[in-house]
Parts: sequence; C-alpha cells; structure tokens
Amino acid sequence: MIRWGLIGASTIAREWVIGAIRAAGDVVSVMSSSAERGEAYAAENGIVKAVTSVDDLVGDPNVDAVYISTTNELHHDQALAAIRAGKHVLCEKPLAMNLNDGCEMVLKACEAGVVLGTNHHLRNAATHRAMREAIAAGRIGRPIAARVFHAVYLPPHLQGWRLDRPEAGGGVILDITVHDADTLRFVLNDDPIEAVAISHSAGMGKEGLEDGVMGVLRFRSGVIAQFHDAFTTKFAETGLEVHGTAGSLIGRNVMTQRPVGTVVLHNEEGESELPLDHRNLYETALEAFHSAIGGNGRPSASGEDGVWSLATGLAVVKAAATAGAVEIETGL
Repeated sequence: MIRWGLIGASTIAREWVIGAIRAAGDVVSVMSSSAERGEAYAAENGIVKAVTSVDDLVGDPNVDAVYISTTNELHHDQALAAIRAGKHVLCEKPLAMNLNDGCEMVLKACEAGVVLGTNHHLRNAATHRAMREAIAAGRIGRPIAARVFHAVYLPPHLQGWRLDRPEAGGGVILDITVHDADTLRFVLNDDPIEAVAISHSAGMGKEGLEDGVMGVLRFRSGVIAQFHDAFTTKFAETGLEVHGTAGSLIGRNVMTQRPVGTVVLHNEEGESELPLDHRNLYETALEAFHSAIGGNGRPSASGEDGVWSLATGLAVVKAAATAGAVEIETGL
C-alpha cells in the first residue's frame, strides 16, 4: 500500500484527492504552515499526523509519495524537496511559475528515479477518452478545428488568491486554460505551437488579474482550437467539440471534476451518442500513479505533460498582454 503525505491542507484534497488515494492507498500525514489549521484538517479527515514544515513531511520514512496542492509559487521548491527525499510526487497544475522551474522538476525526478505526475484530472474523464479513441479510429476523418467552453463560476470558498495574488499565479489562465491545453493535447494527440488571446477582468479579478480569456491555439498538425475560460459565468455550460473532414464530436458538460457528460458523433451516417463508462476521475488518476510507482505504465498526466500545459498557459498570458501571436516552446 502506497502511503501518502499531503503538502497543503487544501479544499481539492479534502473534496476529491483524499478519497481517491484511499481507494488504493492511505494518507498518513498532512503539512500546513499553520499548526492549528493542520491539526484541525487532520482530525476532520482522519489523518493521523500533522506537521508544519515540508522537511518534516518528506523526511518521514512512513511517507512514500506526496500530493502538492499549495499555491502555485510554492510547487517547485516543495516538489524538489520531496524528490531529494526520494518521494514520488503528484503535483497540482501548473507545475511551476516558469518553464525553467517546471523543466527542473522533470529532470530531477528522472535523475532520482521517482515518479512525477501532474494532476490534470480531465484527461481521465470517460468523455475525453472516448473522444480520443474515436479520433484515433478515424471516425471524424482528419481533425481540422476544436472548441472548448470552460467558462464557469468560481465559488466563494475557492476565491481569494486566485483573484488577488498575481505572485501566486492567480488568474483564470493559469487556473483553467492550462486544463484546456492538456485536454486538447490528450484528445487530439497533438501539441500546440502558437497562441493568440485577449483577456479581461469582468469584476472578480483584482490587482490586474484576468477573470476571463478567449483565444485560439494552433497545433502542430494544423488544427486550430478556440477556447473561452472564465471565473464569472454562473449559468454557462461547458463543452468540447472537435470537427474533422468526415464528422464532428460534440461533448457537453465535460469540463468538470464530476464523472458526467455526453459525447455525440455526427457524420454521414447520422447522429449517435458514444457509450461511456463514467468513473471517478481522480481515482482513475491515482490508480495510474500507483501503477507507475510499481513500474507499470506512467501517470495519466506526467511531469512532461505538466510542462506542456504550463508552456501553453504562459504563452496565452503573453499573447493576451501583447495582443500578438506567441510561439509555444517547452524547453524539454
């Protein structure tokens, strides 16, 4: 059984990841810089140990792997501390605040022989896996274009640093657009090479942080993908569409943490809904991560995948700031 330590007493860990870990492993420790918060979090979630420093957590011989869900600017140093201690690392996106740090995380994990994964949950959705399989099977011909609708409402309990701390990587692009990038890479089996975008603040983002963005990514194959991401839309529906030379795939209610949504195939034969085996996205991710620790396969989203989504997000940030097209380079 893989024993996990949590770096960060976070909402996402409480709502999604602790349960997914416990489906096949155990959570034995949590780190919070606040002793009071850490102890309360441990008690509320049935975790036997709470510590106040990363060194205390990664130095614990009873911890095999760590899940990092602190604010974005802390990921790099915390991940490197865990890697140096020989712990496997599942890190929230974005991996880091810049590409050099993200690439260093990948390199150091490889040198240490530990598994590094990025918690891009959406590629674990039955909807997106079915779309990827349908495209690979040629059911829509050659993909030409895609559209992502990922404008949502950021609930009050998740507001805060995402809206008012640029130094922590706040803003909708590094929070949501990176998920679009990873999902498109997975579904299309293709890499983005260029981004154009316009962002704005519709009243939630503070300190100049964007709470909405629209843009287009160009992929290596020539596919162009439109995206709309926001924190401000209470009533919007999410979706992902891929249009090809011989058909279209229409996914609805698919850019979500929950195992829901539908995918409809439209082609010359008519309209048909793809069969889906909905499962908990995070349990699927943890199963793959545990298998990778055992030497079987790879994480559902690797460290390299995390660098790609980071590179794309940073390119979108730059494109929105300069009103120009920006090439996407990972440095890997």
